[in-house]
Amino acid sequence: MAKAVPYNFVLDYLPDSIVIKYMFGWHYVYWGKKLMIILSKSLKRPEWDGIWIATEREHHEGLFNEVPELQPFFMDSVERESNWLLLPAEAEDFETSAIKICEMISHGDTRVGRITKKAPLNRD
Repeated sequence: MAKAVPYNFVLDYLPDSIVIKYMFGWHYVYWGKKLMIILSKSLKRPEWDGIWIATEREHHEGLFNEVPELQPFFMDSVERESNWLLLPAEAEDFETSAIKICEMISHGDTRVGRITKKAPLNRD
């Protein structure tokens, strides 16, 4: 049985051709050959709950300026900033910020998304 997609309101703001894959306890959202976001809600790692944004470090500052609720994402206790950004589920403007990220994706903002070899084929 498939696990329900957390924060499923975001699906209303993403392109119809996205593909969602459930792996490792998270929902990976792909568009074409790019991994765009991961939807994370877990009892084991609540500090990771929210929306992970696939990007590159060179885009962080610009994305922080547009979506102030974003945070750098650190894996475990490693103090090294990753390419990922996190929109925490407990952010004050979580829904508004999530919609903004989805609109950026839908409008083809190249700062969001990373090409991956594991991208599933779209059913277009």
